[in-house]
Order: sequence, then C-alpha cells, then structure tokens
Amino acid sequence: MPIKSLEEIKNIFQKLSVRRSSSPSLASGKDQTSGTPSAFVSRISFFSRTKLSPPMEDESSQMDERPQASNSACCTETEAQNSAVGLTIGSTDALNGPPPLASNLCYEAESPDEAALVYAARAYHCTLQSRTPEQVMVDFAALGSLTFQLLHILPFDSVRKRMSVVVRHPLSKQVVVYTKGADSVIMELLSVASPDGTNLEKQQMIIREKTQSHLDEYAKRGLRTLCIAKKVMSDTEYAEWLRNHFLAETSIDNREELLVESAMRLENKLTLLGATGIEDRLQEGVPESIEALHKAGIKIWMLTGDKQETAINIAYACKLLEPDDKLFILNTQSKDACEMLMSAILEELQKRTQASPEPASLRKDFRQPPDPQGSGRAGLVITGKTLEFALQEGLQRQFLELTAWCQAVVCCRATPLQKSEVVKLVRNHLHVMTLAIGDGANDVSMIQVADIGIGVSGQEGMQAVMASDFAISQFRHLSKLLLVHGHWCYTRLSNMILYFFYKNVAYVNLLFWYQFFCGFSGTSMTDYWVLIFFNLLFTSVPPIIYGVLEKDVSAETLLQLPELYQSGQHSEAYSPLTFWITLLDAFYQSLVCFFVPYFTYQGSDIDIFTFGNPLNTAALFIILLHLVIESKSLTWIHMLVMVGSILSYFFFALAFGALCVTCNPPSNPYWIMQKHMLDPVFYLVCVLTTCIALLPRFLYRVLQGSLFPSPVLRATYLDRLAPEERAEALKKWRGTAKITQMASNYAGQSAAKSGRPEAGLSAALPVRSVTACAVEQEDLPTCETVLDVDYSEQVSQR
Repeated sequence: MPIKSLEEIKNIFQKLSVRRSSSPSLASGKDQTSGTPSAFVSRISFFSRTKLSPPMEDESSQMDERPQASNSACCTETEAQNSAVGLTIGSTDALNGPPPLASNLCYEAESPDEAALVYAARAYHCTLQSRTPEQVMVDFAALGSLTFQLLHILPFDSVRKRMSVVVRHPLSKQVVVYTKGADSVIMELLSVASPDGTNLEKQQMIIREKTQSHLDEYAKRGLRTLCIAKKVMSDTEYAEWLRNHFLAETSIDNREELLVESAMRLENKLTLLGATGIEDRLQEGVPESIEALHKAGIKIWMLTGDKQETAINIAYACKLLEPDDKLFILNTQSKDACEMLMSAILEELQKRTQASPEPASLRKDFRQPPDPQGSGRAGLVITGKTLEFALQEGLQRQFLELTAWCQAVVCCRATPLQKSEVVKLVRNHLHVMTLAIGDGANDVSMIQVADIGIGVSGQEGMQAVMASDFAISQFRHLSKLLLVHGHWCYTRLSNMILYFFYKNVAYVNLLFWYQFFCGFSGTSMTDYWVLIFFNLLFTSVPPIIYGVLEKDVSAETLLQLPELYQSGQHSEAYSPLTFWITLLDAFYQSLVCFFVPYFTYQGSDIDIFTFGNPLNTAALFIILLHLVIESKSLTWIHMLVMVGSILSYFFFALAFGALCVTCNPPSNPYWIMQKHMLDPVFYLVCVLTTCIALLPRFLYRVLQGSLFPSPVLRATYLDRLAPEERAEALKKWRGTAKITQMASNYAGQSAAKSGRPEAGLSAALPVRSVTACAVEQEDLPTCETVLDVDYSEQVSQR
C-alpha cells in the first residue's frame, strides 16, 4: 500500500527520530533558503530523541525560533546539496514499478535503517523518486529533480563496518564518494586538520567535536547511530582507482585482501557531513520475556554490533541489566591489558562473595552465578576489540570464569564471526545447551553454530529465519516457546522414554522367569505371533499418544511460574534415580504378573499356551493402567486408544484361537481364549494380578503428592482449582518465593557482615553503582566505582 500521509509514516516507522542540532558556523537569524537543500541539511542532520515531527508549512518562520545549528552541515550551496542527497543515494532502495508521484512512493530497502533514512529525507522535501542500476533521481523542493549518475557501490560488510557509493554530481559534474557507517570507523577515516590550519579546517574540527558529543548523547538514549561523510575526487583519480579495483575484482589470488585494500584507498580523507540516529524500539513484551527467562534459570548474553552506550541502554531497557547491578566494562587495546583487567575484576568479585568457583563447578556456576552476599548483581560489558583478545586461546578460561560471576553479559561492537565464536566457546568448553536468536543476516553464523537456532521474522529480512531451527514472528514468543513448549517437550520425551523401557522390561522378563521352569531351553509360553503383535500392535499406540498429548501443567500456569522450567535443567523427570526406580518397578510387576498365575494354576493340567494366555492378558492391563497412573492429562483420545488396544488384543486372540488349528504343533493356541472367557478364574487372575502389580506405583504417587510434592506437581494441582482459587494460590506461591529469596539474601548479608566487618555500607545497603574500567595500552587496569547521587544522599543520611 502506498504511504499517503506523514501520520502513516510515523505509525509504520516508529523507530525513526530526527532532530535538529545547532552549528556555530550558521547564522542564528532567519534562514532565507528554508526550502533548499541547505535548510534540509540544517534540519535533518540529525537525529532526534522524539518521534518524527513533520515540517511546518511556514518553515521560514519556524527557523527564527530554532537555535543555531551545530551539526556538521556544509557551508556552500554545493556542499549542502551533496550532504542532502547523501542519505537518499547512500541507501540501497528500489522502487516498486515505474516512478509514480511522490505521494505514492513505496520504498523497499535491504534494512529498516536505510528505509527510515529515506523516509526521513522525504519528509523534509528531499524525495528519492527513482533508482536504476545506472542512476538515481532525487527531487528537491526548490531545485526540482536532479539525476545522479551512479558510478560504483562498495557494499557494507562486517569487517569494514561501512558502505560507500560513488556518484557524479549533476550540477558540479564532480565525482563524489558518500560513505556511511559506524561512527567509530568513520571518525578514523576523516581528513586530519591541524589546529593552525585554515578556517575551514578549524570549522571541521568543531563540527567533529560537536557531532561526537551528539553521538554519545544519542547512544546513551539507545539510538542506533551512523556517520555520513563524503570525498570529492577528480576524474583522473577515480579512473585510476577504478582500474586498480577492477584488477582486484578479477584477481585469483588474495582477492578478498585486495578488495579490502582497494576500498581503503577510496574511503580515506573524508569530510564529515553529519550523523543520523534511529530509535530501534523494543518489541512488545521483550522486557517481560527477558525477566521470565531469568527466573527460569536461563543465562542470557546479548551479542550486538551497536556501540557501547547504545548496547548498555538497550540492556537496561529490556531488563537484561537491573538499575542496582554493579556494571563492569571491559574496553582494552591489548591482550596484556585485557588479561590484567579481567584478573582485577575477578579479584573484586571474589572479595564480594568471599569464595571462588572451583574449575569442576564452572558449568554450574555459569548457570547460577554465585550470590554476591547482598551487594547486588554483577553485569559485564565487553567491546568487540577486547572480545577479540578474550577469545584467544590463553584467555578463554579466564573469560569464562569471569562470566560465571555475572548475571548478564553484553558484547557490543561484535562482528558476526565473533558472535559465532562466543557461542562455540560456551558450548564446547562448558558443555551446556546453547540457544541463539536473531533477526538479521549478521546473526546467521551464530544461529547455525548454536545447539538451537531461532530466527525472528521481521524487517531485517528472512536470512535468519531460513538458517534457524525454529522461526517466530516476535521476540516475546520466545518465552512461550521455551517455558511452555520446551517444558512440555522435555516432560513428554522423558516420560515416553521411561515408559518404553518399563514396558519392554516388564513384558520381556515374563520369558526370563519362565526359563527357570523349562530348563532354560528357550521355550516360550506364548505363541510367537502374540509376542510379535504385543509390541507391534497392542501396546504401540498408547506410548506415542502419551508422548504427543501429555501436558502436566497448563500453558497459563507455566507462563506465570517460569521457575517450573528449571525442572528440566535439573533433570527431575529423567535422571538415574527415576530410571532405576522405573526398572525396579518393571521387575516387580513382571514377577507379580508371572507368579500369581503360576501359583493359581499350579497342580492343574493346563498346557503351555493355556498358562501363557492369562500372563499376556494381565500384562496388557498392567502396562495400559500404568500409563493411566503416570499420565497427568487424560483425554478422550487416551481412552479411545487404550480401549482400542484392549479390543484389538481380544479380537486377535479370539480370531487366532479359532483359526489356528495346527499353527504350532504339538501345542497350539486353538480355542484357548474362548475357553478362558468362560472361566471365572481367568478374570480373577487378571484382576488380582493387575491390582497387586500396580499397588506400589499407585502408593508411591499418592505419597509423593501428599507428603513431598514437587513444584511441577503443585502446579498441576493449581490447574484443577477454580479460577478465583487458582489466582489466589498463584499470589501466595509468588509471595512465598519472594520471602524465601529475601530470607536467603538477608542470611547472606549477615554472613558477609560477620565475615567482613570492614565491608561497611556496600554490604548493607543496596547501592546502585557502575564500575567504569578504563585501560590504556601502556597502563595498568584501574577500576573506579561511581555511586548514584540519590543513593549517596541516602547513605549520608543514614
């Protein structure tokens, strides 16, 4: 659908915000060219902390009330035109069909960031009208349509962290290179201006400083920042570069290295045009999902390519980091400094807890970080450069030990390769189950390396979805996928596997006990066709239904009580204890199933198959009713399958006994079931055998539910209550858990006070603190803790 109004733009691209900064180089008075690209540059340069506001009709009057621009806009009209078109030309957008009127334009972009930039330029009367492989047409409010010849494109890659486009300007006929990318990269590619240089060089230095301060401010507000720069080339310079770039593209050896070198020759000595910022708003339910996953005992790492300030802001917004967390920032320039800083942080954390995780327990500590004894949680932020050092062979162990102390880890400025290496490191060294979730092409390698990969479909494209094991439409669905379907899947598989072991051991042991009475000759008291169909037909469908439809706890309760997910982490359903209990129960039931009919028919003249028929019948009832005891959610499908299994068994036995006259001479099952169905002893044997065999299992479940119910079993009881009673019980459950946690924290504080009386206020008060660690390449790491003003006043008052 075409976009017809700015209100519709605002609703669709809520992530976009543009604000106008000030520049001392521009006059504070009325802008006489408010409709020109100069005015556009002074307004869009750059972004806003609020939603997009459409320009007023009387723009010239609004300019009087605005502060002076402090952006990196150019001063001459030609430079202003260049910077104005930088956003629209630099975005790789394509139009649907031929170029219609501006009000009917609909853009398609490789990323939502590029689309947002183009829509922002259009909102300020700089409209991308059409795009072909050879040219780009941009419509200006005052100048009309200008057609830029598109000469070359250097696409974005995660190594360079930028993209460039080379165009020929329609007015000046100059070859202009526009580059947009991460601010940390673009700032290093700018032309160096000396303090004693010309006024233009001094002005560029002021613009660079102002832009950097704006970037830091925007990043702290969680906005995704980009820098835009340009470079003017002569035709001779461009021709020479193009010839060398063609040689690099056609090279057979070291092609990638040559292409990178060619790009570096083009992207240097740039002139800063400005900065943009886009508010990448969190999806609905992300903080609640993160909080629920934390309660479920899942440790969450955030691996992002955003800059440090933006990543920290997003981590706080999504509740990955809490306000009272003690935050440690790893930002170093060398491997030695990284090692020393990690050692210093580890020493600080160990002092807070008076303990050190043993190497053997590192996996457990990774899942459940040590309690910091009342001094708050710990969070770790590590930049991409430092992460490169931490992932090296000598520091991997120390890095994992440090993360084991932290409840949350944020890796910022991480490349796709680093993301996959982090996941691989955790999976291989800690031997834990890893899950990676992402929505963009940069997350594909991480998703493929993890044990479970989840792709989020959205505006970032379908690359992550195509490479994932599971696909969801929004991040908030992850909580239901893990807490509900993950719990159900674990419970179903565990119970079904145990039931398969039980069923086969209980039935096969009947033949084992019979060998003691047939001289270990290998003779069977059951016809071979009955043996075959017992597992193949009579008892094959109930375990499958049990493994598909079992729901021990409802989805609503699992979402409201994320702690129940930890039952799978602790292997409560399938463990060595439950396995051996199941096998012992199977041995006991096989003993009862064999010896009750044996002592009943002892001394009679029945033949071998007549003795085996009540054993098979009783075994069928025992195995099916055992499933009834174990199942937490019986449905009409369960009952239908069980009744069908019993009916199929009797139908086969009756038909086989009536038709098989000489099937197994000298003994044969002819008319055996028909005779037994007329014998009351047969029914008594079946009932008595079934009751005695299942009595221990039934008593075990009754005592377990009455005396020592597990959290999952308690949640199962909650589902059987009325809605009002259930809501009240859930409140009490959460209250009890909170009181238990508070008591544990208080006990930890008391222990810390008694063990370290000099700890002072940091051990007694919930002081909100941030630890900023600054490390230079030649200096030793130092950590400085900065307290919040409000909390400092609280401490002074106390």
